[in-house]
Amino acid sequence: MSEAADTKDRRLRLLEILKNNEFDDSLEGRYYTSQRKKILYILILIVVIFFTSVIALSIGAVDIPLTETLKAIGHALFPWWIGNPSESYYSTILFKGRLPRICLTILTGVSLAAAGQIMQGILRNPLVSPFTLGVSTAASFGAAMSIVFGAAIFGSVYYMTFTIGSMTMNISDIATALFAFIFGLISIGIVLLLTRRNYVSRSVVILSGVVISYLFQAGIMLAKYMSDDDSLREITLWIMGGMWNATWASVFVTLPVVIVCVIFLEKMAIDINTLSSGDEVASNLGVDVQKLRRNGLIISTLVTSVCIAFTGVIGFIGLMAPHICRMMIGNDCRYLLPTAACMGALILLISDTVARVVIRPDDLPVGIIMYVLGGIFFIWMVTSKNWGKRV
Repeated sequence: MSEAADTKDRRLRLLEILKNNEFDDSLEGRYYTSQRKKILYILILIVVIFFTSVIALSIGAVDIPLTETLKAIGHALFPWWIGNPSESYYSTILFKGRLPRICLTILTGVSLAAAGQIMQGILRNPLVSPFTLGVSTAASFGAAMSIVFGAAIFGSVYYMTFTIGSMTMNISDIATALFAFIFGLISIGIVLLLTRRNYVSRSVVILSGVVISYLFQAGIMLAKYMSDDDSLREITLWIMGGMWNATWASVFVTLPVVIVCVIFLEKMAIDINTLSSGDEVASNLGVDVQKLRRNGLIISTLVTSVCIAFTGVIGFIGLMAPHICRMMIGNDCRYLLPTAACMGALILLISDTVARVVIRPDDLPVGIIMYVLGGIFFIWMVTSKNWGKRV
């Protein structure tokens, strides 16, 4: 029997199994059943994120009835069919304040979780994340430099604003985001430069990131020492992490970057699965291990830096989300990456919603909540008897 005929028979057999819903105990049957469960898990997470977003829109410093929230959304989508909400200011609060914040929260959770999953996969270390390799500290240093020395560098332009369409942006916010982004890339560039030799182990890559993090931390302390009271407060709040700077402009800047980077990371999934068997096995199967690690780290840093440039430092998403999803669906990076991205968005969305209401009308920095959740989560992980199996 020819190969084409054999492939056709296998497809016909699979279609028959799907039609009759009679997956047997064969290896092929278990494989396709497992695939369906993983896809179902991703779809469930997407649905949960949607409903959580609707609830998050309704609560805040000013609570809006859920029915009015749905009415406002419906009117924005179908103005010829659904009328305005009972209060005119509901739409202003929802679409100019809360909705861009929720969108930026979801994008940030997706980017941090996806970057953390890829870094853990390519370095084969469950404790790696964008923050372990010094990206967050370097971005914080860049933001601190902009806050303290931005006016001296840009002059009066630093305090100007400009409008694109209906979106208004401050030059100072753009400068802070740009400096954070540039220094985030510089940090990973230094790590790659220090570990460019072929014989460098994965542990050296991680230690290099830790060392770079200490160097940039010294720069942050220097910036704090040289700043005035207002700048010191701004630096401290930025390092805590929060969604105060969420605008439609920041969403439109981060959205295309996150989409493109996540697509490229997903394309690496098969090679990362191969890499899990070891560098030598992956090389023998045709994977360029050094190129895979370099590209994975650069893209992960890019998507991380773009988001935290607007939100400040938010920790533990890149560690928690992959671990939680790995316990649910296993280690297949093709499904683990989108699942972890959805889980990261959900965790950060819930945390930011709590941050908005716990001391309302003020906002609590979401970074504080994430550090509490992350600490509790990893205390539970390391004290669990099955820690080794999970990671």
